[in-house]
Amino acid sequence: MGVTFNFGTILSARSVIGETLHEIGAKDSRLWVLTPDVGASITEFKKDFADRYVDVGIAEQNVIGIAAGLALEGNIPVVMGMIPFLTMRACEQVRTAVCYQNLPVRIIGTGGGLTSGGGSTHNAMEDISIMRSLVNMTVISVGDPAMIRDILFAGMEYPGPMFIRLAQGKRDMVLYEPGSVKFEIGKGIVARDGGDVTLFAHGEMVAQSLEIAALLSDEGIAVRVVDMHTIKPLDEELTLRCVEETKRVVVWEDHLMIGGLAGAISDILLDNGVYPEAFRRLGIPQVYAGFGSGEEQRKKYGYDRDAVISVIRDMCGKSS
Repeated sequence: MGVTFNFGTILSARSVIGETLHEIGAKDSRLWVLTPDVGASITEFKKDFADRYVDVGIAEQNVIGIAAGLALEGNIPVVMGMIPFLTMRACEQVRTAVCYQNLPVRIIGTGGGLTSGGGSTHNAMEDISIMRSLVNMTVISVGDPAMIRDILFAGMEYPGPMFIRLAQGKRDMVLYEPGSVKFEIGKGIVARDGGDVTLFAHGEMVAQSLEIAALLSDEGIAVRVVDMHTIKPLDEELTLRCVEETKRVVVWEDHLMIGGLAGAISDILLDNGVYPEAFRRLGIPQVYAGFGSGEEQRKKYGYDRDAVISVIRDMCGKSS
């Protein structure tokens, strides 16, 4: 399906953002870039387009308000910062200043899930739930850093506000061969086909899902991996088709099990009267996670790679 299985290419999503914003900024004067003191990857934009660059310091509420004002004047503001503070500290501003007025503000957040290493105050566990509940908001979670260029270019014309979720964004696996996958907001990608179970994932979990699918293939289990990069609007047609064809569903995400992708998929299935033979969600339980790497935390809280493999084996009647 056009996927690289050696995962040998690593990109920094933040670097892709910086390069792409600079490229767009050189062609389109509507682009403004703003940050609450998280601007290391956008220094080239700052250097060459200083009149369209704003760093407000550690003041997320202010940066969202300024972005809304710029959008009201016909600009396309991109705000880059840390997820917990853009989605929670500035939640009222996002809701009322941006979403209520349906403004084309693009919010790029880093540290998705338990990847920040900064403990409970810096972990982004609730962000998808919060942002997908807001009227007019589009919610995207990036698994392949190369997608970001397409997203940002599309974002110059896409209507309404947009939230783009990254993990750390420093060392990210490139999943798709260049030119092999057409990225489209609102349309999921079948990254690997299979008929036994559908594994829906987003963000960092997509690369690991592909590794799991390759491993289980050797055991005779055909896992379909769906990169559901757009969580709102969710690809309803693809979701229903996958569930009807494979009957078994696993949703894996670095987010609270309540309110994330699993919740969105459950809503669609129930609303359409589609009932899988088996359904499991794996994600962050109702805990405030502590310090440690994303990998360490996922293992600690029971939703790491081994847990997903065990669930799929059990679901397919091949428990070891």
